[in-house]
Amino acid sequence: MYEIALSVNACVGSNTRADVAWLISSTESIIPMNFDSIAITPGGGKIGNLVNSAFDGALIEQATRKLPNGRIITRVVTDFESTISNVPAGSTLKFAVLPSNAIDSGLWQAFLDRESIAIICHLDGDEIVRSEYFTSVTIIAADPQIAEEFSKNKSTSLDLGDRIVTIYHPITKLVIAGAGPIADALESAARGIGWNVSVDPRPTMVAGFTATLSPMDCVVVMGHEVETSSNSLKYALESKAGYIGALGSKKMQESREDWLNYRDITDISRVHGPAGFDIGATTPAEIAISILAEAIAVLKGA
Repeated sequence: MYEIALSVNACVGSNTRADVAWLISSTESIIPMNFDSIAITPGGGKIGNLVNSAFDGALIEQATRKLPNGRIITRVVTDFESTISNVPAGSTLKFAVLPSNAIDSGLWQAFLDRESIAIICHLDGDEIVRSEYFTSVTIIAADPQIAEEFSKNKSTSLDLGDRIVTIYHPITKLVIAGAGPIADALESAARGIGWNVSVDPRPTMVAGFTATLSPMDCVVVMGHEVETSSNSLKYALESKAGYIGALGSKKMQESREDWLNYRDITDISRVHGPAGFDIGATTPAEIAISILAEAIAVLKGA
């Protein structure tokens, strides 16, 4: 939900319908509840990714019906869908499909603000007749069972019979602007501690990744080409990222600073460069550890 919130919020603001779909359960937890989601716009357009897009057809078909209320969609995974999704054939998955205007618009701003959120869908059979949401501030007003589950600080989904509860707790996102052995090692290390990682050396793509970053997120810029790496750094500085690291020699750092200054970007105090603590790191894996250590320290104010 955090990844599609910007687009959905824009749809809500312009009174454009968007139906949101997300996974609420899988047979015996065969696949992890990773809380990817998609937004389906009029005409069948799609934003986001959900279970490798294997079930988009059924979800888009439901959305194009333009029903006033949401629905729970149950799918038994076929052999073909299994090939695409890597979910065992015969597994049962349940998805919620809900018009974005069927819930208070403040939800989408809360996702943009990277708050912890519980969405409660009240059911009549497979129909979602009412929806509400709670944040860490308002969760005290929720059902005690939901509030207790929320307090565990773990994203999860609960089937309470007449209600489906989906709890989201944000995780740190790392955007890596660059490619190569250090980028690969950094991606692996960050995923190892549970971070959400996006990697792309193209500045135009980096701009899309950084648009929804919050103070709990990070950007690391690398690369040997001044124009592209400086442009990526520009987008990082325009974001709300709590940690911005820049790899490269002292000369490269100075060249990037000159590039930014020429474009009237003079405050680069948020940039840590060269990125990483000085621990004598020489290999890509060691450099990755030094960068992560510095990023964690900055995010936690250590």
